[in-house]
Amino acid sequence: MAERIIEGVWWIPGLDGYLPDSHMYVIGIPADGDFTLVDCGLMDKGSYKLEQIDKCGVPLKQVKRIIMTHTHLDHIGCLPELLEAIPHAEVWMHKDEAVPLERGDNRIAFGNAMLEMMVRSQRSFADDFPTRKVHRKLEGDEELSLGGIPFRVIHIPGHSIGGIGLFNEEHRLFLSGDTVYADGAIGRFDLVSADPVQLKQSLDLIVNLRVDILLPCHNRVVHSGGDRMVRLARDQWAPYLVR
Repeated sequence: MAERIIEGVWWIPGLDGYLPDSHMYVIGIPADGDFTLVDCGLMDKGSYKLEQIDKCGVPLKQVKRIIMTHTHLDHIGCLPELLEAIPHAEVWMHKDEAVPLERGDNRIAFGNAMLEMMVRSQRSFADDFPTRKVHRKLEGDEELSLGGIPFRVIHIPGHSIGGIGLFNEEHRLFLSGDTVYADGAIGRFDLVSADPVQLKQSLDLIVNLRVDILLPCHNRVVHSGGDRMVRLARDQWAPYLVR
């Protein structure tokens, strides 16, 4: 199922279960020997994601880091499974979600009390789930070289307080997390740490990137014409993104 988007960027589609499963992206030029995973997925999807990483031809020993676009359960749920297989990989995320995660505050991960109750009815969790050491706390505007490919970190709060995207200017390629999807859809703004006004500001910011390749974490990817999708989302949702 893994699909090459451009040289050095692969898409591993989510495998939805009782909750949607986040897509994963793999970044890195093979000759560089330095690979990055972006987002993980839902609990119990680790074996599927690891199988797909292998199909991309990526040796696990060359995976250096896992970057989280945000820490909702459908993105971070199988992080423990991946780290068991890739214990040397660093975990990177925005500081506004790294700090709660490190101190054991799981409110952002579960989203709200109703979702937490539904998820806990399906399975049990360790008391400290998903508490995790974060190796690098991002702030936004960092210029990263990920396996030989340049990306800029864009802080895009609104769906969650520490939401980030990764933008490659050469290809006008944007990994948008759950902030904006294909076909004018956006992420929820009714969860813990979400903010509709911030989401509108983040959509305005993404519009200014003039995205061509849009790589969200759910639903389909957009191989070209992403700018039109982002503008559609911003324009049709703007009346609702108020306090």
